[in-house]
Amino acid sequence: MPLRDRLLALFVVVIWGLNFPATQIALHQFPPMLLAALRWTLLAIPAILFVPRPQVKLRWLIGVGAGIGLLQFAFLYAGMAAGMPSGLASLVLQASAPFTMLLAGVFLGERISRRQAIGIGAAVLGLAAIAAYRAQVAALLPVILTLAGALGWAIGNVCSREARAPKPMQLTMWMAVVPPIPLLILSLFFDGPGRIARSFSTLTTWDAWGSVLALLYIAVFAALIGYGIWNTLLSRNPSSQVAPFSMLVPVVGVLSSWIAFGEGISLVEVIAGCAVIGGVLYASRPPKLVIAPEFAAAVPPGSRQKDPAGESEEVAHP
Repeated sequence: MPLRDRLLALFVVVIWGLNFPATQIALHQFPPMLLAALRWTLLAIPAILFVPRPQVKLRWLIGVGAGIGLLQFAFLYAGMAAGMPSGLASLVLQASAPFTMLLAGVFLGERISRRQAIGIGAAVLGLAAIAAYRAQVAALLPVILTLAGALGWAIGNVCSREARAPKPMQLTMWMAVVPPIPLLILSLFFDGPGRIARSFSTLTTWDAWGSVLALLYIAVFAALIGYGIWNTLLSRNPSSQVAPFSMLVPVVGVLSSWIAFGEGISLVEVIAGCAVIGGVLYASRPPKLVIAPEFAAAVPPGSRQKDPAGESEEVAHP
């Protein structure tokens, strides 16, 4: 990935990290399935009215919307409503990165290098340690729901990569058309008409305004701007290079949740989180350029050969 794309990925990291405390605030007013439906409805309406349909195959458009919009947020919000702390949710959700790499390897034939395999392995072990710890000190269900959301995100990532939208922002807007109706049906079933009615009838109270502003942040910044940039990066870089950056979101998520709510995190979770972050940093590190001394002044890099670590490296050749 070029430096520009790496900086854009880090910008998305900050936006998505702040998204978790914003979601926790929004859930004070809106039940989880309704909140997810409102998030995407706010984007779906202007998309249908003002944005041309992206020039991608319908199956990939539905796949991105179902994976990222429906599965990810239905499970994530349900997990947070069930007691998953926002900071820890930002960490567990990053299981989407190893899920994406595995799905891309199986369905897209993208090669996973030894370095990436080691880094993702460390990240997976860290996530497993968090799940095991939470199972002993708190309910495991919120962790399982959040992991299911991460799998949904990974499915959406792979579909976005295959869509290769010429204008990724159009894909970002139109993927919002897919989840609202299924989420509203789920909201009626799980949240119930009474709870839905109460969330709207109390919107004029002072306490509700914080949740409304949080909802607007979730829709405009986390969804529109964040996924717009993310889909752009996926359209011009391999999934295995883009996905690991999402695993840095917990740095912002945990810190912002600590500042906003005073959420603590145990030593076990800190160590496991460091394993997750360290794994992604190692997996996303670019390979070193190996140039034979006798060819240093020759033509620019062209062919590839294996380095001792088993990864492809650029080398100059005569």
